[in-house]
Amino acid sequence: MVITYSTIPIMKSHVSGWPRIGAQREWKFALESFWKGKSSESDLAAARTAVKAEGRRSQKEAGLDWITVGDFADYDPMLTAWMRLTKFPGLTEQFRLARGDASSRPWDMTKWFDTNYHYLVPELDASTPWSGDASELKADIAEATAQGHPMSQIKAALIGPITFLALSRWSGTGSVWQILPQVLAAFDCLLAALAAEGISWVQVEEPILALDPSTEIEAALRAAYGQRRGERPQILLAVPYGSASDYSKTLNALAIDGVHLDLVRGAGQLRDWKVPAWWTISLGLIDGRNVWASDAQRLAGALEGWDRREATWVGTSCSLQHVPLDASRETQLPVVLRSRLSFAVQKAAEVAALAKNQNWTADKAVTKAAAWEPAEVRRSPLGTQRVAAQIERWKLPSWPTTTIGSFPQTAEVRSWRASWKAGHLSQAQYETNLENEIARCVRWQDEIGLDVIVHGEFERTDMVEYFGEQLDGFSFTQWGWVQSYGSRCVKPPILHSDVSRRAPMTVRWAAHAQKQTSKPVKGMLTGPVTILQWSFVRDDMARAAVADQVARALSAEVLDLEAAGIGIIQVDEPALREGLPLRKSDHKAYWQWAVNSFHRTVAGVRPETQIHTHMCYSDFSTCLPEIASLDADVITIETSRSAMALLDDFQRFAYPLAVGPGVWDIHSPRVPSTDEMVGLLKRAAEVLPAAQLWANPDCGLKTRTWDEVTPSLKNLVEAAHLLRKG
Repeated sequence: MVITYSTIPIMKSHVSGWPRIGAQREWKFALESFWKGKSSESDLAAARTAVKAEGRRSQKEAGLDWITVGDFADYDPMLTAWMRLTKFPGLTEQFRLARGDASSRPWDMTKWFDTNYHYLVPELDASTPWSGDASELKADIAEATAQGHPMSQIKAALIGPITFLALSRWSGTGSVWQILPQVLAAFDCLLAALAAEGISWVQVEEPILALDPSTEIEAALRAAYGQRRGERPQILLAVPYGSASDYSKTLNALAIDGVHLDLVRGAGQLRDWKVPAWWTISLGLIDGRNVWASDAQRLAGALEGWDRREATWVGTSCSLQHVPLDASRETQLPVVLRSRLSFAVQKAAEVAALAKNQNWTADKAVTKAAAWEPAEVRRSPLGTQRVAAQIERWKLPSWPTTTIGSFPQTAEVRSWRASWKAGHLSQAQYETNLENEIARCVRWQDEIGLDVIVHGEFERTDMVEYFGEQLDGFSFTQWGWVQSYGSRCVKPPILHSDVSRRAPMTVRWAAHAQKQTSKPVKGMLTGPVTILQWSFVRDDMARAAVADQVARALSAEVLDLEAAGIGIIQVDEPALREGLPLRKSDHKAYWQWAVNSFHRTVAGVRPETQIHTHMCYSDFSTCLPEIASLDADVITIETSRSAMALLDDFQRFAYPLAVGPGVWDIHSPRVPSTDEMVGLLKRAAEVLPAAQLWANPDCGLKTRTWDEVTPSLKNLVEAAHLLRKG
């Protein structure tokens, strides 16, 4: 199929934002070097300038009409938005809020809408100062012009004040909306500063409008954009991640100059929207969240209802922070697959080509996935009826202690893997090294007194990549890194065809670990929804069908673990909540197939086999019935940053099974004391019966050092012992 768009008078091309990590993950390594004290602030500043300059250069070389500034963040865009609206602090304060230190905890962290990115939740109260600090934005603009980009081609991007406040945490009486006037005054200072610099357009991101409409948001919108206040550039109000059509009448009445619409996740939203004739409309036609090249058929469907006008831009559906940088570097992938991939560089070229009215051809030259027919399965008997059998088998003490799964991947462990992959270390020697490291780790856990032990996952690079490498239907990139949060980057697999298991994937390592101890060893698997969510799934495959295929493969692994004597098995689903569609009307269908995929994974095990699951950095308040319907015997969750506040939801719901509230924030380098952990667990026991509670960290320990892990886990074990004594 070939479709020509010569009848659409597109004038300008742009992207909503650019990846922030650099072609070789330069920013990740610069941050981590600075945090370790191995480099200076000037070294970090130089790395920042270089990464931003390379991004602008790539946009220009792709042929885009606008170059975007303001989309970079040292750690997180919401933290950067807070700093712009208050006063830009030094690096020490910025990273204290992001990572914590010996005397203070960091801000909470949760998922950015339904993406795989984690953002920091700003903590606001009536004393928060609002002034507006454009110094960092001015520096960004100065760098861009010094690089040769004329001011007439520079567009600034900011997180909007409504989204900023809606996603922040408010302390004190009243609500966060009572400080809207002060925040708007600070935001106006930023806009005035941009205008003074010569910026003609500012892209103001308000993704909160993609959620179900609310009267609070509508009132805040009118207050924020209902009239022009002072000098400012022209405002392009951007709504990524979904449709803004529920707010169309409100938006039409605002004093803005145009909108940028996500026509990938919000296709068809222009069908009944009578857009003001004087607006500039930016069509977000190129998918900023997946890695597959656009085709004519999808583009035609996205444009349904478009009335064609002169003042038109074309762009990506959202920031390209969610995709890798450049597919042309993936020379080891099959040509037929590589030709269908589009990373940030290729997507920018797609945008520029579409703006120039070039033709598009639909091409799906990869294996077609099989059809799917849903079939419900369920473990029997139900969890509350399995408790007695599991108590009898495991005889665990009160406040049983465990970890989430992974232990530090030291430089030595990584060097073994690199040497093995390069052919410098034999398969046999590599596996012997892993077995020795597992044995050492298991013995250490036994010595410090953990009750349920894990093997440490030293053979795994990533919790999704490891399984994808052993399943049919996946391919892997060399350079396909994307940011998860801060300096944490992941390399999602490419899921392109039917999924099946070739052979057991984890049994050998779990069984080896069990031989080292008389305590139970917990088998560790990544669940089907998380594998799905943290992969780039082909955009014409039904997600429910793919999840079911992955679940069938994992089910065989679960049964093999059980047959090998592993009677506690954790099926991690940290992405279960993040996969929830933004609109409530779509929730029921999602939960039906997502929960069923978990059931299928574990349905065949015996009652005395204990199934754990893990979820982190999610808001469970609206979905506890669905979480409970997983019927996992133990669920471990993040609660340390929120000081156990998440457990209040579990109490209101009367959650029936065991919960492991995380008492150590592993995303921070600080070591929590025994007293701190005891305090958190006592708070948990005020919310849920102590008999239901486990003690564990928030998440896996792969990214931490042994210097942090050793005292922290000893403190955790000591905290549990103190609680057992009463």
